[in-house]
Order: sequence, then structure tokens, then C-alpha cells
Amino acid sequence: MLIQPGELLAQINCPADLKKFPKDKLVQICDELRQFIVDNVSVYGGHFGASLGVVELTVALHYILNTPEDQLVWDVGHQAYGHKILTGRRDLFHTNRVYGGLSGFPKRKESEYDTFGVGHSSTSISAALGMAVASKYKGSCIQHVAVIGDGSMTGGMAFEAMNHAGVSDTNLLIILNDNCMSIDPNVGALKDYLTDITTSHTYNKAKDEVWKILGKLSKFGSSAQEVISKVEGAVKSALLKQSNLFESLNLRYFGPVDGHDVNHLAEILKDLKDIPGPKILHCITVKGKGYEPAESGNKTTWHAPGTFDKVSGEIFKKTHSTPQAPKYQDVFGSTLVELAEMDKRLMGVTPAMPSGSSMNIMMEAMPDRAFDVGIAEQHAVTFSAGLATQGLIPFCNIYSTFMQRAYDQVIHDVCLQNLPVVLCLDRAGFAGADGPTHHGAYDLAFFRCIPNLIVSAPMNEEELRNLMYSATLHEGPYSIRYPRGSGVMPEWKTPFREIPAGQGRIVKEGEDVAILSIGHIGNYAVEACKTLSKDGLNPAHYDMRFVKPLDEELLHEIFGKFKKVITLEDGCVIGGFGSAVLEWMSDHGYQAQVKRLGIPDEVIEHGEQMELHRECGFDPDGIANAVRSLTEVEKAL
Repeated sequence: MLIQPGELLAQINCPADLKKFPKDKLVQICDELRQFIVDNVSVYGGHFGASLGVVELTVALHYILNTPEDQLVWDVGHQAYGHKILTGRRDLFHTNRVYGGLSGFPKRKESEYDTFGVGHSSTSISAALGMAVASKYKGSCIQHVAVIGDGSMTGGMAFEAMNHAGVSDTNLLIILNDNCMSIDPNVGALKDYLTDITTSHTYNKAKDEVWKILGKLSKFGSSAQEVISKVEGAVKSALLKQSNLFESLNLRYFGPVDGHDVNHLAEILKDLKDIPGPKILHCITVKGKGYEPAESGNKTTWHAPGTFDKVSGEIFKKTHSTPQAPKYQDVFGSTLVELAEMDKRLMGVTPAMPSGSSMNIMMEAMPDRAFDVGIAEQHAVTFSAGLATQGLIPFCNIYSTFMQRAYDQVIHDVCLQNLPVVLCLDRAGFAGADGPTHHGAYDLAFFRCIPNLIVSAPMNEEELRNLMYSATLHEGPYSIRYPRGSGVMPEWKTPFREIPAGQGRIVKEGEDVAILSIGHIGNYAVEACKTLSKDGLNPAHYDMRFVKPLDEELLHEIFGKFKKVITLEDGCVIGGFGSAVLEWMSDHGYQAQVKRLGIPDEVIEHGEQMELHRECGFDPDGIANAVRSLTEVEKAL
């Protein structure tokens, strides 16, 4: 079903079309754009609240800026649906996040209007500043704008970029989209600081005067800069406390302003184009604006609600007639509380993903022992290391893709000091519709080369529980990775049992070919073996559970018996589990034909997990075909 746009939106295929409309039509265009997003996401799913919150800002930016020549960077892409629709992708928007369709995030190769790929947060100011410096070097006067959410401002990279921007003398505008939310509610001192600004009566009275004068800039002619300087000086003197953070970084601060008044925003953006140097515009918005259930309901739920009834606001949920296996994240969250009740040393840490990682279960049950530190993965790891120095056992839960941002801290602050931090990597493997910016493809490879670190992955919920329990008995760093989505065991809550580090298990005895799997993807091997049995083939299957240390006793048994081996992982084949097995085989003088199945050395785009597994050849059929291929070679010989 192709969603039809409103009367005015149907005429906009690029920002140049938007500019043809008189200013008094902008409100209607915003209404139609918002409705188009609601209509599409309710049917096809996707991120929701963030893009609704910046509809007016999106329209105003493209109305005033000369995009794509002027460069606009969104942080993160959750905000960019309106931007995509206005920049030539309206009629393809129903393919958003679908296999082979539009990316859910801005993507350079998708459109010239997408100036920078932004799947991870807190990058926009750095990127836009780099563009601005390049433009200055080339003698260009184009505009550079970074739109960053207040949640993304908690990332240290944003502060590093602002610190540099303040001394850069570049044509950079930072727009702070302040809605008090990232995915979960924002936390920390910055949130309180921004709240102080937006609720200060003195401040708001003064900023109204600033905007009144800005609206008359053209009347001042050459003396405009002098007037602005005087107004700024007066505001700073009266409001030093509120202005201190951004002004101390040498960023001219303007706002806060209503982020839903499109005509006022257009006036402000037009005026700010004439003010030189780095500056920041503080916009107050409402996540989910214009759709009442999203405005008044649970903001976390409406961040990406899936499909829903746009009239009633009812979110559609799948119903099942039989008991279903739980999500791995929920097994983690419940098990952590269970372990924490047994051991007072356990603590929980997550960087801004309490609901996504199910750390919220512990935060509710034990609020003094679980911490959301904001979008700050580096801090989360080193904070956990600090806890560990004091005899505690922190479980630091970070999505695999975001753990990439804290790699130095894992090495320098945890592993070199051999501290008992348990690193739990959610969303390992393919993340699905979020695409390559969110795939957890590399953690097995980049973790297994670090000294002192145990690297493990459970094949099912019971193993996840047991690995978590085993990690509490280990005296050094320990990592556990598991995928997005559900496991395979409806009855998963079994008694805890220690799994010694480096101990795999035999899932199925067999002959001719041995399949060595790591993690949940081993369940595909189980399915493949059932299919192969119908062909008269009987491969063996081993659940290795650990990439580091490897189960050497089991590997000696395998390579002593099999001359054909398949390794299976939902991670990159270069440097991953299969590479570890090949290295071990070479080091111990064995010779065998080894086929590695996993994520190839290329960027894999978005789609459902099974679609991507099939594309890479390690879905159940792909595994079965790999076994057939090896056995056919044997027959040919």
C-alpha cells in the first residue's frame, strides 16, 4: 500500500520545490509532512517520535538553507525522516528500513543531501566542523549546520567538538534539539542545566529581547554587529550562570526558542546566517509532537513502536498460541537481578540503553546498584573499572556496535589492569533493519586479541545465565555476547551451573564433517543437521561457547577425527572465531579443509536478520549447502 502525500507535500520533490511556496504555507506543509510520517510508520514501522519532534525545524532548515550546497548533518538519523521525504525520497519512503530499500539513517551514497552517515550519536558537530574548516580553507562561504539532540550532547565527543569549534572561526551553526529524551529519558547534570535555562523567567525575558533585535538586523546596516555585541554583553552580565557552559566555549548562544513555530524558526535561521562565527541555537521540542499517543504516552515505547493503529494509537503485538522463548536481553536483565540478590558485589551499568538492554529491570529493583550514565560508552567502561577496583563486580551492558566506541577503555582501563568487569554485548551479529551502523559484526575479532579477556557467547538462554554466573566467579575481565531478539528456550530459568572458561560441548556426534559454532547461530546448525539427515548426511556439531580461550582438548579431538571442518559465527570472518580455529590448527600441526561461515569482508546493508543471514550464506540452508559441498568434494576425490 503506497501512502499518498497531502496536496502541498505531493508537489515537493526537493528543497527547491519547498522554496517556491510562500511562507504562509509552511504550517500546512508541516502538518502534511507530519501526517505522512504517521501514515507510513503506522503501517511499515520504524523510528517515530524523534522525527515528529523536528518536523518544523526540518522544514525551516530546507526552506532557508541552500541545500545540498549548504551542508546539514543530523545527529542521529532517528530525526531525519522528514529530511528524507523532502529531499527526493518521498515516493520510496515506504521502503524505509526494508531489505533493499531506503536506509533508516542518513547515508552518503543514498542522497547528495545526506552529507554524513550518522547511525551513532554525538558525531554531528565534529563532522560539520570538519566540513566548515574545509570550506574556509577553500574560500567557500556555504553554511554548515549540525542538528544534535540533547541526548547526544551527553556524549563526550560532542564536548570535544564544541571545544574545538569555539576557536575555529568557522561558519558553523549547532542546533540543539532539546526534548529531554534520547531513547530513554535523559540523565545527568546536562539535562538539569538545560532545564534551568528553559525554565528561567529572567533568561527567557532577556532572550525575547535578543530575538526582537535580531528580527530588526537589516535596519541597523553596518552597525548590526555592534548592536548584537552589546545585547550579548548585557545578557551575559545578567545571566552568567545560564550562559556559562556554551559561552565559555566561545560559542554564541541563542535561545531557547519554540522548535514548533516554523515561521519563527525560519526568521531566526535567516538572521543567524548573517552572524559570523560558531554559534548554537537552542530549540525546545516535544518528542512525538502532533501525535497525541506519542506525546502523552511512554516516550521510550514511541521511539520505535513498530506498526500501530494510527486512529486509536494501539500498538500491534504478535500473539502466539504456544509459549515463546524470551528475548536474550530480558534473560540478561532478570538474571542480573537474580545474581545480584545472591551477591552484594554485583552492580549494573549501561550507557543510555536501560530499556534496550533490560538493565531497567535492575534499576527498578535495585536503584542504588544500577546506573544509566548517558550516551557515554567510554565513561561507562572506565566507571565500571573504577567500581571493580573497590571489590565490586560491575556488569557493563553495551550494544556490540557501541562497544566499538569504548575499545581503548576496555584495553587500557580494564584488561591491562585485569579488573573483574563483565562486558555484556547485546545486539551482537546483525542488528536487522537498523543496518550496518548498528550491526555487531566485529566484537569477536577485536576482543579476542586483548590479553586477560575471556570472550564467550551462549547458544541459548540457559548458557547465557550460566555464563553470567561463571563470570562472577572469574577474577578478571569477561565478555559475553548475544544477539538481538529471542532465544530458543521457553522454559529458560534453570539452576545456575558454572561453565569453566574455555569449555565447549558436543551437541551432536557425527562423521565426515564437523561444524564448530559460537553463540546463538549454532541453532541454525541444529536445523541444518536435521535437514541433512534426510539426505543421509551426518555431520557432527560442537558448541564451542568460547573464542578465548578455545577448548583445546575438544579441538584436539575434532582435528584428530575430522579432515573437513566448518566454523560458524555471526561475526566478521576476518579475525573472528574461524580465524582463531585456523590459527590453532596451524600452531598444532593439523591439516584439514576448513570452511569459515560468517559475515564477509564487506558492508552488509539493512534487512531482517534472516534475510541478511541468507545473503551471507549462514542461514540453515547455507550451512547445509556448505556441508554438501564439502562431502561432494570428498566423493569426487
